[in-house]
Amino acid sequence: MTVSIPGRSVWIGIDSRRKEPKHVRMLSRWLGSVLGLFVVACGAADGEATLGERLKGRFYALTEERDAAFEKLNGQPALRSWQQDRRRFFQQQIGAFPGRTPLKARVTGRLQGKGYQIEKVMFESRPRHTVTGNLYLPESKGPHPVILIPCGHSHNGKASGQYQRAAILFAQNGMAAFCYDPIGQGERYQVIDPAGGKTHFEDIPRKLAVPHPTVRHLCTTEHTLIGVGSILLGENVAQYRIWDGMRAIDYLQSRTDIQADKIGCTGNSGGGTLTSYLMALDDRIKAASPGSYLTTFKKLIEIKGPQDAEQNIFGQIAFGMGASDYLIMRAPVPILICASTRDSTFHIEGARKVFEQANRFYSHLGFPERVALNEADVPHGYYLQHREAVARWMHRWLVGRDKVIWEKPRSEWPAEVTDTFLRSLSEPVWTAEQLQCSPAGQVMLLDGERSAFELNADKAKGLTHARRKTWSRFSAQEKREVIRKTIGMKVVAKTRFESSGSPREEESCVITHILMRRTNQITLAAKVYVPTGKVTQHTLLLHDRGIAAEELPLALAKKGHRVVSAELSGIGLTDVPANKRTWAYGRFGLDNQEILTAYLMGDSFVRMRVDDALAWASYFDNRKPDVIAIGEAAIPVLHAAALAPERFGNIKLQKMIRSWNDVVSAPEHYNQLVNAVHGALRHYDLTDLVNLTQAQVTDAADVDWKP
Repeated sequence: MTVSIPGRSVWIGIDSRRKEPKHVRMLSRWLGSVLGLFVVACGAADGEATLGERLKGRFYALTEERDAAFEKLNGQPALRSWQQDRRRFFQQQIGAFPGRTPLKARVTGRLQGKGYQIEKVMFESRPRHTVTGNLYLPESKGPHPVILIPCGHSHNGKASGQYQRAAILFAQNGMAAFCYDPIGQGERYQVIDPAGGKTHFEDIPRKLAVPHPTVRHLCTTEHTLIGVGSILLGENVAQYRIWDGMRAIDYLQSRTDIQADKIGCTGNSGGGTLTSYLMALDDRIKAASPGSYLTTFKKLIEIKGPQDAEQNIFGQIAFGMGASDYLIMRAPVPILICASTRDSTFHIEGARKVFEQANRFYSHLGFPERVALNEADVPHGYYLQHREAVARWMHRWLVGRDKVIWEKPRSEWPAEVTDTFLRSLSEPVWTAEQLQCSPAGQVMLLDGERSAFELNADKAKGLTHARRKTWSRFSAQEKREVIRKTIGMKVVAKTRFESSGSPREEESCVITHILMRRTNQITLAAKVYVPTGKVTQHTLLLHDRGIAAEELPLALAKKGHRVVSAELSGIGLTDVPANKRTWAYGRFGLDNQEILTAYLMGDSFVRMRVDDALAWASYFDNRKPDVIAIGEAAIPVLHAAALAPERFGNIKLQKMIRSWNDVVSAPEHYNQLVNAVHGALRHYDLTDLVNLTQAQVTDAADVDWKP
């Protein structure tokens, strides 16, 4: 057997045309398969960008377009339009907030600290959806200004030492502070095991203690489990997080000991994200300080990649909504950016760029002094240097005068300052048990409590009823147009196919390798199995294992099928490396960062793979191949068949979930991010596409099925 590799040929001393012993034939098949993959990989990777690199290239180009437009801003009408357009877009992308319902607020306990008091508070941001928080009150007589503190990704939520220390510092200097648990953290985990007995998180290989014996998943995992369902609804899990913060402000304004018009907001990391969101959308916030979050999206993608679900707003990069726009939306409200010079996720260079753009905008408005950047020589975190800076900033803008505030005067610091010393200054003052608000330590153990999964399921149910009425009235062509708009279908690029390597002969067929090349898209590979006898059928096989899966195409070839076993973007040879480190360790796919990069640009892997499937269909010229799609490939193929029924014969789908509604309501699902289409359930479900295409679904998969 001779195998051609770019620039040379390799001969393997086995003649597949002779009747060799079985073990020799097996060796021949294995060597041919391995070398064939190598040949295709060489051809596909020869100086070409990977899928991730192409996505990043598009991403960077869009950020540059946005920055170029920003540089051209001139005049007050243009500035106001920039603010309003982005605020309107932001609100639209996360989904409409629900109506305000009774808070049913109650104080469940009190603690006395040195120069402050803590009240343990519970209220319902939505009916039977409970928020837990600690209100730190100054000893002085009120009413007091108040600072809202949304937590970052601390598993114990409001009990994290950094947030305790910040709230105490504020209260000791005459400003109340309310630190509350986000969903998926502290007392508000949404996926629990009521039987208890848990000691460590289930979804990471290393041992990390859970904050409560009923808790199962990391907070980022929970946020994204909810987030995938929110994507399908055309919303964002950030909507839950933002609404909790807005209802917290409602609660604070209801109190006589709080100044309703003197409200600030600060948070770190994921809390910096929420501070950015809240200050952008809630006019009641009069001063803000997001920490350890703001960097340019370009720098974030370069350094770390997209983070969990609430930190990715659909299409914001394509729209031109950058990180500095969170400040710009509320300019000239006073905002202090806290950034760390050694932050490994939210890079300081990007933070400086964000400040530069915000300062430019504030200067256009005539208020450059109302935006500032605090750089601390520390790693990622809400270290003392940030807490002191925020306390001074809030005192200036909420109390109305400057005050030098120290948490620990520098005269008390050691001669050599280490990170260990700095971390010691963030040790908690109170235990999580002391700060606990709910009776059993988890709100999901309350009678009648409703999780975000249940709330999303209610929304999906409402969409189902509305959708059935409209979908049934559409013609087939109108349905195809709805699908096309929903996935953002683009013009299919010009496609060319070329052979790669020499044919390989088997007992029942000849196998050749081909490459599909398209302008500005990655090269994809396929194997063509041509029977040695009469061809009775033409079949396009799209397997979630890619062209490495040979058992099925060989079996089909024996039955007379001419099989094109092809790959889709991100499957097989274009998949990310198996050793790629990723949060949630594969629950959302090893390519979750590529998926979210596309999502930020208003794109999806479903749309990209629909393009791929239609391009592969063109390889058959005027024939209509039957299609077999397995696993990840099934949903894109279902869309392709719905959009272009004239391209395909019979459609067989294996290992596909039955309905997207199942994903929305399921607190446990696996690898569903890759096939999520933003807002799809507003228009159609998978069952609608199955009926439209008459596809045959066999061996349907549950949403938590692992391949």
